[in-house]
Parts: sequence; C-alpha cells; structure tokens
Amino acid sequence: MSIKEAEYICGLKHKDFQTTINGKKTDLYILKNALGNEVAITNYGGAIVAIMVPDKNGKMANVIQGHDNIVDVINSPEPYLSTLIGRYGNRICKGQFQLNGKVYNLPINNGPNSLHGGKHGFNAKVWDALQMNTQTLVLKYVSPYGEEGFSGEVKVTVVYTFNDENELIIDYMATTNKKTVINLTSHGFFSLAGIGNPTPTIENLICEINADYYLPIDETSIPTGEIRFVKNTPFDFRTPKTIGQDIDADDEQIRNGAGYDHCYVLNKKEEGELSFAARITEKESGRTMEVYTTEPGMQLYTDNWADGYKGQFGATFPRRSAICFEAQHFPDTPNHPYFPSVILMPDERYTQKTIYKFGVDK
Repeated sequence: MSIKEAEYICGLKHKDFQTTINGKKTDLYILKNALGNEVAITNYGGAIVAIMVPDKNGKMANVIQGHDNIVDVINSPEPYLSTLIGRYGNRICKGQFQLNGKVYNLPINNGPNSLHGGKHGFNAKVWDALQMNTQTLVLKYVSPYGEEGFSGEVKVTVVYTFNDENELIIDYMATTNKKTVINLTSHGFFSLAGIGNPTPTIENLICEINADYYLPIDETSIPTGEIRFVKNTPFDFRTPKTIGQDIDADDEQIRNGAGYDHCYVLNKKEEGELSFAARITEKESGRTMEVYTTEPGMQLYTDNWADGYKGQFGATFPRRSAICFEAQHFPDTPNHPYFPSVILMPDERYTQKTIYKFGVDK
C-alpha cells in the first residue's frame, strides 16, 4: 500500500479497482475535502463506492453502499448500486416510444419494461476519467448511435465535486447529433447509519420531501399518467416522518412498488431552478443528508428487493437497508406528452445539477 493509500480513511486500494475492459482502464478516484472527509468513485459506471463522513461523535463511516473491488462492482447483484444511469433513468413502458413518427424499441430488462437505459446502460460502461484536483473528478462517455436502441450519438460529461461544505455536487452535461431522448441520474444507495453486517434498516430514518404531488404507477411500475396529490396518502412527506411509518400501508400504490418506488413531482417556483428536494436524518448517529436538484422529479426508492447480498469489507445489504433519491425527469415521459420534455435536439445542451449535502444534528 502506498503512503497515499494509507491515508485513505475508506480503506480502499487503487489496485483493487484496476482492470482493462474492451481496451479501457478502470481505476479508483478519491475526493477529499478540507474537513478530511472522502468520496471514492470508480470510472466503471461512475459508481460511488464510499462516502466517509462523521457522526455526531466524530466517528467516521461509509454512508453509501458499494463494493471494495472492481470484480464485485461489475458482478454486483444490484447492477445499479450507486452508479450513474443513462441514457434513460427509470422505466419506459414495454421498451417502446415514438420520436418523429418512428418507433424505437429498447431492450426489455424489468418485467415487460425497459429500465435505466437497457441491459448495458451507462452503469456498465468504462468512462474516461480525469481527476482535476483533490475535490473534482470529470467523467466522459460517448454513447454511439443506436446504443441500446436509442437514436443519435450522445456525448456526456459528468463532474463530481466534493466541497468543504460536505456537498457532493454532480453536474451533468450532454449533447447529441440527432434528436433523441435523455434522462440522466445517479442511483446512490444511501445508508446514513453506516454500512455494516447487516447494514441497518432505513425504516427509522426521518424523511422530508418537498413535493405536493407524486406519480402513481401500475402493477409493472409504469406511471398511470395521473399526477396525484400526496395529502392523506402514505406518500406525504411534506411534514417529516419516518420512512417506516407508512412503508407497508394497506395501499394499492405501496403494493405496486413493494414499498416506495415512485417519482415525486418536486415543488418548483420556476423550471430548472436548483432547489431543496429532500432531507433525511438518522437519529442514532445524528447524520443528515439534504438533496437539492434542478430536475423536476425525484424517484424515492427504498431498496425493496435487496436480499442481504455481500458488499464492501464484509458488509451485507438486506432488504430496505438503503434509500435512493434519484433526481430525474419523470419515468416513461416519451409516452406521456404532457410530462416535462426529455427530448434533446442537436443544437441544445442537456444540463442537470444535483447536490447531496451531508451534515450532523448534534
């Protein structure tokens, strides 16, 4: 182990993340802020493999689920474990949509639907990586024409910045040479108590979501098209409550998602503004996380399908041991013309900013 690696509080090693896939090299990149906290990322899928932040007593823990080597990242039972998602985050009904009168067919990989960009989405690509400084990592990927059934060549840049306010900022940019659809996100599986064996349940997390409306889904998790008021439903997090309070409510929508797996329509004063989306507090450790985003929607997913699989350094990830806040445009938007548009034109630039800010309630 090099001196530099000995200083990494996450305990991860570069050599464990180094391999070559289709001629492209993978590696581990460590971002460190002035407070001594760390974010560890691999350029395979842009996966965040560690976020080391203190609890109210100053004790460090990794608060995001990940693996400790590249082989496990590639072969993870959860292929989207804290990775980047594209070209299209979330589901597209029956993997089919129309653009300019042409029908596009995508791979089916989630029941009858296409999920998270198909069978080989951005989560399974080796991104070109450049670490600009101790706090900034730039990832680039060119998605070729027709990849996973999508139109146009798309050039994507994602910048991770970990600043001295304990904000993990993710900036996304993309351009295309042909009219296409795009919906990028980061699928962080957050465990604010710290990962362990087993990683504790998220049901005692106190959660607030800045949304008056959410999107109901059918039994295959596709939006019905309705935009429903959260009042008097299990989906009302406008006033903070525990995740577990209503996660198993006798409610058709909860049953359809096997818990929470729904997109919230975030409250916005104007389109594209960077605004507060959500906050969670883990009472025992005192750790908090706030989410800010420019996106119109945010998928709340409560890790309803994990089965206790093995993660980093002997940690295990049981059902509902993580919470995901995937900032994004709405699922299945190409088939719902009145949802905020996901069309990208050749003369346009796609941009998105999402911030995960970590703190402590003493």
